Amino acid sequence: MENKKIFLDTNIVADMIDEKRENYRLSLSLLETLMIQEYEIFISEDMLSTLYFISKDKKATLEFFENIIYIDWYVLPYGEKVIKEATHISLSKGIDLEDTLQCLCAKENACTLLIANDKAFLNCGIKIVNYESFLK
Repeated sequence: MENKKIFLDTNIVADMIDEKRENYRLSLSLLETLMIQEYEIFISEDMLSTLYFISKDKKATLEFFENIIYIDWYVLPYGEKVIKEATHISLSKGIDLEDTLQCLCAKENACTLLIANDKAFLNCGIKIVNYESFLK
């Protein structure tokens, strides 16, 4: 059976929570497609506090956690190995730590695809696509 483990970037999930974000409708199409095609959806546990922090509607964010994430998704820890490697890569290459952590976490947990809209996401050996590429 095909590996259908997919990791979502923080901004993708933020789009799903906040209807005022530019990609809100696109994010719902993505979520629907992932569910219909029976993908296993993964995020990092660190993402939860980030999403709550950036949210303008804290109650809606917590309800999304309870009704979607905690029920249907897998929430992964980074772990010391991933954190150390991500820190080293970020320092040596001058790139974003959050994106590096997410990519390495996805790789460590055998995800085969990461969905992100960032233009300069770290290439850590996992295919990275944006909304449009995935939904084609």
